[in-house]
Amino acid sequence: MSRRAAAPTEPAPPAGAPGPRAPASAAQRALQRLGLTDDSALALHLPLRYEDLTRVTPLGQARDGDEALVEGVVLSCEVLTRPRRQLVAVVQADDGVRLTLRFFTFYPTHRQRLAVGARVRVHGELRGGWAGWSMVHPRLLAPDAALPTGLTPVYPTTAGLPQAYLRAAIQRALARLAWDETVPSAALAELPGGHARAWTLQQALRLLHQPPPDVERDALQQRTHPAWRRLAAEELLAQQLAQWQARQQRAAQRAPVLRAAPDGLPARLQAVLPFALTGAQRRVVADIAADLARAHPMHRLLQGDVGSGKTVVAALAAAVAIDAGWQCALMAPTEILAEQHFGNLVQWLEPLLQPLGRSVAWLTGAQPRAQRQAMLQAIAQGQAALVVGTHAVIQQQVVFQRLGLAIVDEQHRFGVEQRLALRGKAGADAPGLEPHLLMMSATPIPRTLAMTAFGDVDVSTLDELPPGRTPVVTKLLADTRRAQVIERIRAQVAQGRQVYWVCPLVEESEALDLRAATATHAELAAALHGVLDAHGRPVQVGLLHARLPTADKKAVMAAFARGELAVLVATTVIEVGVDVPNATLMVVEHAERFGLSQLHQLRGRVGRGSLAAACVLLYSPGQAGRLGEAARERLRAMVETHDGFEIARRDLAIRGPGEFLGSRQSGLPMLRFADLQRDADLIEWAQRWAPWMWAHAPTQAQRHVQRWLGAKLDYLKA
Repeated sequence: MSRRAAAPTEPAPPAGAPGPRAPASAAQRALQRLGLTDDSALALHLPLRYEDLTRVTPLGQARDGDEALVEGVVLSCEVLTRPRRQLVAVVQADDGVRLTLRFFTFYPTHRQRLAVGARVRVHGELRGGWAGWSMVHPRLLAPDAALPTGLTPVYPTTAGLPQAYLRAAIQRALARLAWDETVPSAALAELPGGHARAWTLQQALRLLHQPPPDVERDALQQRTHPAWRRLAAEELLAQQLAQWQARQQRAAQRAPVLRAAPDGLPARLQAVLPFALTGAQRRVVADIAADLARAHPMHRLLQGDVGSGKTVVAALAAAVAIDAGWQCALMAPTEILAEQHFGNLVQWLEPLLQPLGRSVAWLTGAQPRAQRQAMLQAIAQGQAALVVGTHAVIQQQVVFQRLGLAIVDEQHRFGVEQRLALRGKAGADAPGLEPHLLMMSATPIPRTLAMTAFGDVDVSTLDELPPGRTPVVTKLLADTRRAQVIERIRAQVAQGRQVYWVCPLVEESEALDLRAATATHAELAAALHGVLDAHGRPVQVGLLHARLPTADKKAVMAAFARGELAVLVATTVIEVGVDVPNATLMVVEHAERFGLSQLHQLRGRVGRGSLAAACVLLYSPGQAGRLGEAARERLRAMVETHDGFEIARRDLAIRGPGEFLGSRQSGLPMLRFADLQRDADLIEWAQRWAPWMWAHAPTQAQRHVQRWLGAKLDYLKA
């Protein structure tokens, strides 16, 4: 029967020796690729999951779906070619029950180890059916090796780094590691949940790497065990300490004091706007004005749902800077969005700036050389009071005279280095000063994410939509009802309304089998041939995608905005910034392929006027007639709510913080051990204790931050 002793199930290298399947040099290179270059990094490289190899499972007691270790004798082993080539072996377990092993990728060594009559030990997921028990691609283990006494960790790894080598390296690192406690005992005494406070950091790490057999395996896998909670608390505290420190360092920096006169540009701008500000807009404008009037840099995130009026808030902030004699730069991620901002800002500000001899400049990478040179000269001389553009704004040849305010729209699409580059352009007339920074996002940030990834930023929220915005009705339809949707479009355009049809790809893809924008454009043009709009004109269908030349994109968007195109077939280049109040229907093709926030942004392109609007999400059920779980959750959320904050909360739950934030890189590395929803109580605990530690235990605070974040602290500058 089974022998029990403390020994690994795979041969592990002795200290300093190469691994069994890879030379030491190859394994060392693999460790470096994973960033596992010292004992601390190895100790914090925690298992993905655990295998229970401490006992052999009798098949008579097993359940379908169990991971089990089974021993027995090989009765048969052969290569089958139908329905596909595979190695199939039948093993009779020690309790007399038979088990079929299937390998779709196999080598000669598999057949040698599975020779008829050989004794084998296999580990894998049991599948039960009418033909009996089976395992697909189980691990073959030495049948005469002693069984381990605890759960076996399975680590994230890479090519050239076997699990056995990685386990041995981590065990050696744990034996050498001697971390002291950097969390004050008073803070540990207040750790939520109670159980985590009883663990030292060393104890928590050792249990997670070497769990005893009686530990609750589900708690380990789901990261709710007190040892996991202790690590999550340490990580969150380090993050809050770093963000508190960043706030203090930013408060010590100098920025221009920007105050507008009572009857200055902001007041004149409000007087000529064709609408009144909402209460939320007035509140946020006052917050920003108060920040700009201080002598240290503003670092504020302006978030608001689709259509909440962030652009006019940005215009009023720019007006404050310009009235104080400084320049403002507004950077947007796409040319379409930048041009949308440019059009609004020129319309609002240019008439007020012209009498002052100032202007609004426009910068993109696709500008004609002469026009670009003229813009660069106006910026350098300070004649351009406001500069609007794409990434071109931060190129080296762009030199401001005195930049007082930088505004970054859709900030999650820009990386840390890009935002730092914009903030580094204060200009020759502003030595030693840093411009104020206003970041804007149409994707609301859930509370727990704001407390962590944006903990060093002041957050303003536009939680009120302007009057007159019509709720958008959202319909979810299978693509088998495509013809009905096209009939709906015919009815809409005949009434003089306009329609967006959004496609996920530009060219046909055999891998994804998605309709291309060009094919859909041809289909809709044919289906609407002969249809007249409300003015008796033949209906025109436009096509817009990222590969069109810039001039053609502008022409298509301008024609749609003027109402000359009734239908616009587009890729997601129209996701943000496009404002056509007469557009009342949005059709999103293959909606299951889009992210939740992206779908919400697309829906926000319609319902921008007083007309009733609808968004149709066409989905393809797939070959099995079923959607994936994540796709189902996304589409269900779109139908159930229009609230951008609820959408953001669900999106965070589906995707996790790293994907949710995109390329912002959060100003901090993403959390490795804590979970924003599961550990919300630990976030609040860390927020309370971070300022206390800097005030009463600064040495411990500094060591704690260095231990957990190290060189990644540079990201806080953004």
